[in-house]
Amino acid sequence: MQPAPIDADKLKMFSFVLYSQLAGAVTAGMVHLGDKLGLYRTLAGALTPMTSAELAEACGLHERWVREWAGNQVAARLVEADHGDPYRPRFALSPEARAVLADDAHPAFGMGMFHRLPVTMERLNDLPTCFATGRGFDYDAHGHDGAVGIERSFEPWSNANLVPVVLPAVEGVLDAMRRGIEVADIGCGAGSAICTMAESFPESRFTGYDISRHALAIARTKAVARGLGNVRFVDPRDEAIAEDHRYGFITTFDCIHDMTHPREMISIIRRSLATDGVWLLVDIKALDTLEGNVTKNPMAALMYGISVMSCMASALSEEGGEGLGTLGLPAKTAESYARDAGFRSFRQLNIEHSVNAFYEIRP
Repeated sequence: MQPAPIDADKLKMFSFVLYSQLAGAVTAGMVHLGDKLGLYRTLAGALTPMTSAELAEACGLHERWVREWAGNQVAARLVEADHGDPYRPRFALSPEARAVLADDAHPAFGMGMFHRLPVTMERLNDLPTCFATGRGFDYDAHGHDGAVGIERSFEPWSNANLVPVVLPAVEGVLDAMRRGIEVADIGCGAGSAICTMAESFPESRFTGYDISRHALAIARTKAVARGLGNVRFVDPRDEAIAEDHRYGFITTFDCIHDMTHPREMISIIRRSLATDGVWLLVDIKALDTLEGNVTKNPMAALMYGISVMSCMASALSEEGGEGLGTLGLPAKTAESYARDAGFRSFRQLNIEHSVNAFYEIRP
């Protein structure tokens, strides 16, 4: 069978699409540098637009490098430029860019994934072996910066929304935590969510579980810095999750899809939860099919790629891992797993989030 002839216009368009992906990857590296070198923060704090020389001087950097970086950022439409003097353009951030690129307290702050970009991309060296053997690597393969990057990704939105928006949507949880209950955050990472809850509900006792040594170290330091005596952090390989129905509230934030044995973990959660308790499952919005994800989710390419380099790699890091991956836990699958574990009530909460879905699950 003869191959179909090549259409010259389609060839050009395909090449454009391909190199657009490369442009995005290279620009992502420039975003990492803008965050790491303080370039965004300096632009955000400037009273007027800055030349490359002024920006370089303020950051203690070499002007020629800053000028080229700024060219990339303007071309990528991340940084604004005033070309009144075409040979000495001035650079600035829009209010929206300040929020996303420079304000780590804003819920839309987006530098977390760029913080961990170098260590994530380093895993490309390991992935050929993963593809050949089927075995992945856990989150600690990304090192300390990997844990910090995840913390910076999720903490701003969590700090702004967990207590005032998310918890009130879970029936009865606020009153229970005010009275005082045992709470577990499984897959707690660097402890942002559980520390926020522990600070807000001093009568309750909190335990964060995670298998990342890097994340646990950050979490413990954070709890001490905030003077929290009602929270502790545990590696479940050292101290197993208590399966005695002691917890009135259990949370899992963006972690079930990363686990090697998610069904087993959900069964543990069922045995750990009090008969009148509730499990808050927060996980990535996904649909049941590839077609659904790629047509309905504009970030599907990013999520499938991150899955290969991080989420699915973690979920295949042990023999027999299920390998759900980033988009592997749509609502139908989550409900099926929960009911198989003995949960009888499964309800999706009406909480707006660009990436996550929120589920209230009860025995």
